Amino acid sequence: MKTGLIAVIVALLCAPTVAEAFCGFYVAGSDKQLVADATQVVLMRKGTRTVLSMQNNYKGPPEAFAMVIPVPTVLKEADVKTLPKEVFANIERMGAPRLVEYWEQDPCAPEPQYESRRMASSVARPASAAPKKKAEDLGVTIEAQFTVGEYQILILSAKESTGLDTWLRQEKYSIPKGAEPLLRPYVESGMKFFVAKVDPKKVKFVDGRAELSPLRFHYDTDQFALPIRLGLANSSGTQDLIVSILAPSQRYEVANYKNVTIPTNLDVENSVRDKFGAFYAALFDRTIEQNPGAVVTEYAWQATNCDPCPGPVISTNDLMTLGGDVLEGAQLAAPDKTTPPPPPGKQPARPMPSPSKRRFSGGWGMDFVLTRLHARYGKEITNDLEFKAAPPIVGGREFLTDGKKLEEGAKPASVNNFQGRYAIRHKWTGKVACKNPRRGRWGGPPNGQPPTPKPALGLAFAPRGQVQLARSIKGDVPEIGLKKGVLAPVPKLAPKKP
Repeated sequence: MKTGLIAVIVALLCAPTVAEAFCGFYVAGSDKQLVADATQVVLMRKGTRTVLSMQNNYKGPPEAFAMVIPVPTVLKEADVKTLPKEVFANIERMGAPRLVEYWEQDPCAPEPQYESRRMASSVARPASAAPKKKAEDLGVTIEAQFTVGEYQILILSAKESTGLDTWLRQEKYSIPKGAEPLLRPYVESGMKFFVAKVDPKKVKFVDGRAELSPLRFHYDTDQFALPIRLGLANSSGTQDLIVSILAPSQRYEVANYKNVTIPTNLDVENSVRDKFGAFYAALFDRTIEQNPGAVVTEYAWQATNCDPCPGPVISTNDLMTLGGDVLEGAQLAAPDKTTPPPPPGKQPARPMPSPSKRRFSGGWGMDFVLTRLHARYGKEITNDLEFKAAPPIVGGREFLTDGKKLEEGAKPASVNNFQGRYAIRHKWTGKVACKNPRRGRWGGPPNGQPPTPKPALGLAFAPRGQVQLARSIKGDVPEIGLKKGVLAPVPKLAPKKP
């Protein structure tokens, strides 16, 4: 582990309902176990600046608890803020796999003017009875402390993992079993520890699960990585990790694990409509079964547009909320309308405009790409995730000629237009009263607008074992060894009950 290892948790964006991954761990003022089961994280990256936004839920006792997360530097109060939850819903929806419906158009209608077409829808500290060692005696230093929202935040450094473990226990936190060995490599590499203590009186609990205000913080580090091993201390079994990354004109993939793309552009049976989450969970599990240990790319597309769109696109306000206001570099500023774009190799002069006046745009300005990566793992994980820039890919779009698909799977391209898209098709059932009918042209229903694409949300809680892929997909999927009608065993992967 290098000193520059990126802090914390992912989803950017870990998502909700199996156990979901948490890159730190929870500690509580109780002997009862806390389980991190729903985390959404969004990463923004430009140069050496990383902005990490996370939304976490935990299930456990309502006593005071804290999150412990390794970070590469000492964070200041100005580096940390709380966010509205809505922005995470927007990111999850935009990058989620989507189900669309198409209707075959009248075979006798006039032929279009083009051959190839693209379809779109559009707390106080408890007293200790026994004497305890001071923090400095344990090699623990409180580097900073401040309050943000319901969080009382400490930034700690430690000389030894045993000292940090002891200090947390002295503070009456019940450390997960096996946490000390997981802390050790982070301590030895010089990482700091972000401890966010929460007052339960300020938190809403729903069915025993805390709904916490999302947190955002930023830091500078050369290495773009995500520590996930520490999260195993709270793991209740297999975990889903969904990482959403926003970066200017660039998609990302993992550098130290195998990368695969989710099979896409598949036609599915009408029955999938009512079990789309279960269908996609089965497809994802099958993909992982055929590619053990791989991280799956589910989406790579410009953040401010989509086709088809399952809802509103990611707005400028969303980008600013998630970190656009603190990303390093003069390129964040949109040029004044009276000023032509700078010549190649030159940048606009500072000073920078205020965040409220900055804009994200195409051209020579910021053109963010949203990448969604999805992993599923258990105690066998041995390395943290490291990310690397990856070339653009396309796939999952409705490109047809004479009713035949021009695009299968993921292909290299000059732009990023990749998504998990699954289609229900309704064949023409009306009269065919012409000599040379033209079949295989798809669009909206004969009467009215097509339904909005349906995103598969909350995939960590999606039911398993309810769908047979071979009976749900209209065709073979050779990249995962699936043949239509040939039933395969359902992977034994079941989520925790919410």
